[in-house]
Amino acid sequence: MSSVTEQRVIAVVLTAGLAILVLELVRRRRMQEQYALLWLATAFVLLLLAVWHGLLTRLSGWAGIHYPPSALFAAAIGLVIVLLLHFSVSVSQLKDRNKVLAQQVGLLKDRLAAQEQRLDAVQAKVDQDGAVDQAQSELTNADLAGR
Repeated sequence: MSSVTEQRVIAVVLTAGLAILVLELVRRRRMQEQYALLWLATAFVLLLLAVWHGLLTRLSGWAGIHYPPSALFAAAIGLVIVLLLHFSVSVSQLKDRNKVLAQQVGLLKDRLAAQEQRLDAVQAKVDQDGAVDQAQSELTNADLAGR
């Protein structure tokens, strides 16, 4: 087997491994579907480049890049930049949502503390009223026993 054929076989196997890994991560709910589609599309493009012999050369010539592997690296760097931008936006949105949720939790804790204070006040009044009723009952019983 020639060196180029071996490289193509390795590229196909690695790409298939990537696709299987992504599908397994989705199955185990470790990766959301929206990200899985991006990785599966990447695996598909890599598979296409590995199987179609002259595609990378044609694409690099069309883009004006004289060395085809440089075109591949340029595309990979572009993809990484897009991913970084997407994840930066996602992290910013999550940070904002986290801040709002923390504020809501603080408000709910405050409301809960106020409710617990009201409950304690009502419980103390009930206990006090119960003690008054018991004392009145004992006095009434003592009055009846004394007569």
